[in-house]
Amino acid sequence: MESTLKSGSTEVACHFVRVVSSRTEAGYLTWSTPNTAIELIICDFLSLQNFERNMMMNLGCFLNFFVLVSWTFMASSISEADPDPTRMTSALLIRVDQSGKGDFQKIQDAINAVPSNNSELVYIWVKAGIYTEKIVVPADKPFITISGRNAAETVITWKEGGEIYESPTFSVLASDFVARSLTIQNTNGGKAVALWVAGDRAAFYGCRIMSNQDTLLDDTGRHYYRNCYIQGDTDFICGNAASLFEKCHLHSLSDLAGAITAQRRESPSENTGFTFLGCKITGVKSAVLGRPWGPYSRVVFAFTYMSSIVLPQGWDDWGSASNQKTSYYGEYKCYGAGANTSKRVQWSHSLMTVQEAAPFLTMDSIGGKSWIRPSPTSFKKFPTISN
Repeated sequence: MESTLKSGSTEVACHFVRVVSSRTEAGYLTWSTPNTAIELIICDFLSLQNFERNMMMNLGCFLNFFVLVSWTFMASSISEADPDPTRMTSALLIRVDQSGKGDFQKIQDAINAVPSNNSELVYIWVKAGIYTEKIVVPADKPFITISGRNAAETVITWKEGGEIYESPTFSVLASDFVARSLTIQNTNGGKAVALWVAGDRAAFYGCRIMSNQDTLLDDTGRHYYRNCYIQGDTDFICGNAASLFEKCHLHSLSDLAGAITAQRRESPSENTGFTFLGCKITGVKSAVLGRPWGPYSRVVFAFTYMSSIVLPQGWDDWGSASNQKTSYYGEYKCYGAGANTSKRVQWSHSLMTVQEAAPFLTMDSIGGKSWIRPSPTSFKKFPTISN
């Protein structure tokens, strides 16, 4: 890990190569440079946090550095062949307001107004309210952001059960989609998808995703979820995407040991799986962390708080002993009453080493960080749009 530490006019180039110690608190690791007295203490490198950098110089001077950086400090960038939407800073603004004071009264109408094969950022701002709509973002409409004021006040709701790909309240089929501050719920009960994500490079911030079974169908593509609340009872995060969940709250409604995840990786060649970093697990009664929808299911929890609802065995093989040989279920430095690994199923990786955990602790697990884009800095009024 390359880095340059600065203090005033002083710069020290460092190459951090190994973990030399570990603190008891979740999220603390100590890195060191070889044959020097310089060390880097990373305090919660999961998200935008303060890194405390301590350097012991030859003169005995002890310097403290507090720098706001991303946990992706440790990540390598993705291939130049991938698009870089972060360079786009201007967006077309479309306003949705049920009172009629916006450009549209329905969210789907705003999406429909975006041309096919769209090539510029579109920011759909949704005024607070309850929107009873079944939403589809088609595959030919990339670069759309849908944002509410906050998730508690901006609610998209639908009631439909049955077939997993027919029931979703909200379907994302396009690439480069972003959702912010929305509640997406399916009130049908039972098997009913709230959110289906099948586009590549999708990100969700501060959203509430709520249903019962199969709440989040995290189907295909690379996805990033941050500060989201996800609720359900059985397999409520399922699919075969490559997804990173950061500081999300997973709430289980299960009273019969339902699985939180059902990851569907079908072969060892697939670069897919779910990683949960710095998350929180709570619930009503009891749950297991996951069971394999596909034989090579892959799920890792790291630095995650697990309440007592997590059963001691931790994981389930879905009634097939063969899944025990091919599934990969890992835990790294989790904490809480449900994080006791002494009675975990023997075929899980409940005591991951830092070397085993490292590939799951960077943005490389979802193809890098350059596609994660910030909010636009300027807006153009609807209907000015170009292709």
